[in-house]
Amino acid sequence: MIVRTLEDVKASGGEVISEGWVSYRYLLEKDGMGFSFHETIIEKGAELKMWYKNHLEAVFCVAGSGTITDLKTKQTWEIKPGTMYALNENDRHILKGNTEMKMLCVFNPPVTGQETHDESGSYPLVKTVELQK
Repeated sequence: MIVRTLEDVKASGGEVISEGWVSYRYLLEKDGMGFSFHETIIEKGAELKMWYKNHLEAVFCVAGSGTITDLKTKQTWEIKPGTMYALNENDRHILKGNTEMKMLCVFNPPVTGQETHDESGSYPLVKTVELQK
């Protein structure tokens, strides 16, 4: 069984800070679950252009509000507590924070922990050599 607190995540280096967001990485590739699980805080006013070309992601908003725009279709949806979106086709998108938003995120394949967005807005596909439990 894996049990982690926010304090555990921060102490282990699982807090990743970037422009417009901070992510707390609770489950990573090394945990062997087949997915990673993060709590991500999107800053008020952030406008993040992203494209997870190497990962599928599902996101659930637990606090705050914003929008997500599919860059292929130009369709925009409101994000508020209780909204889930899934990037099931590696969708290019823009996420905007109208207020600070708290999001719970699942990535497949799992991330290793320290990834940040590259110039395309995606995480690189990184594999660790050995799972550590």
